[in-house]
Amino acid sequence: MGAFYRKTLAALTCLLAASLLLAYACVTRSHLHTPLLPAQGNTLPWHSGGSLDSPAAALAGTTIAIHEDRQRLRFGFRLVPSTAYPFAAADLLFEDRDGKPVHVDLSRYDSVTFGARCAPANTLMLSVPTFDDRVSRRGNLLSYRTPVAFFACTAGRTQVDIDLSRMETPQWWFDMFKLDLSHQAYKLDRVPKIAIGTTFQSPVNIASTVVIDGLVLNGRDYRYLYGLAGILMTAWGGFAVWFFRRHAAALVTDVREKLQKDLPFVAYQQLSLEPHRDKEKAAVLRFIATHYADADMDVDRVVSATGVNRNKLNEILKTELGFTFTAYLNKLRLTEAARLLSESDALAVAEIAYSVGYANVSYFNKLFKEEYGCTPKAFRTACAD
Repeated sequence: MGAFYRKTLAALTCLLAASLLLAYACVTRSHLHTPLLPAQGNTLPWHSGGSLDSPAAALAGTTIAIHEDRQRLRFGFRLVPSTAYPFAAADLLFEDRDGKPVHVDLSRYDSVTFGARCAPANTLMLSVPTFDDRVSRRGNLLSYRTPVAFFACTAGRTQVDIDLSRMETPQWWFDMFKLDLSHQAYKLDRVPKIAIGTTFQSPVNIASTVVIDGLVLNGRDYRYLYGLAGILMTAWGGFAVWFFRRHAAALVTDVREKLQKDLPFVAYQQLSLEPHRDKEKAAVLRFIATHYADADMDVDRVVSATGVNRNKLNEILKTELGFTFTAYLNKLRLTEAARLLSESDALAVAEIAYSVGYANVSYFNKLFKEEYGCTPKAFRTACAD
């Protein structure tokens, strides 16, 4: 069995190392980190655009100008209070490789982070309109559910971290479509744009500037983790099947080798008949070979039956066979038990234990496992295979 265990250890080590490397790669790949700046060559192609609360706002003097460079998105605006709440926003309008407007799936992302500088200080909002099957119509962004989150910024750089799963849908949207206000759940799976715009707390009649940098979408792609789980379950399941099959085969081989090895030793029927030059040796070996199955067999009984004193008895067994009396007696009993187990299914394990001299079946099982490396039942199964 030693060769089998060494091979198993080597295979286990290789499988464990491969599992760790694969787990590291999959977990690393599952962490999504998608920068949105610059727009050119981006994983999620987009182009900048501006939006106002209404065409009349432009006529009244509300303006917005957007400049996008390699690392920053800069836009300036001036709000004129032509309405109760004048509004201007810089839009990141998603497009395909041909420049046509598209909806993108942002459902794998759970947050967006960026740095913001505002002059003067301002309170802005980030909105992510998403298509709602109940009311949305393509091309009409007003019909899209538009979750929003608010953030404040000053002339110094402010780091902003927005949880995309906990944004608020404005009440006016529910009012417009007569929807239940309690239905706050949304899914960002069809998003036409991301917008950063003003709020009712933004300054009016003042030229304002906003600079955004480090705009990044963060999330997890659980497909890598599911794939990892599937691969690991298959690999380790296969290893388990291989181990049990190979272990059974190795156990069968080991059992047969032990039985073959014990054949010369266990020839107790012949042993009692073989001539010995030393009569004391012959008497001791013959008596033990013919009475080993007696449950009350002990040293005193051998001494009494053969007339050989205790010291001489132990010397004979140690010199002749290399065993103490107890070890030799157990060897004979266990070898006979192994023979009975391998040759017949008719006898129960307890019956075999009693027949070879063990009154305690649990003790017999313990000694048998120490001798053969498996329980009597497993030994019988291995022999049958």
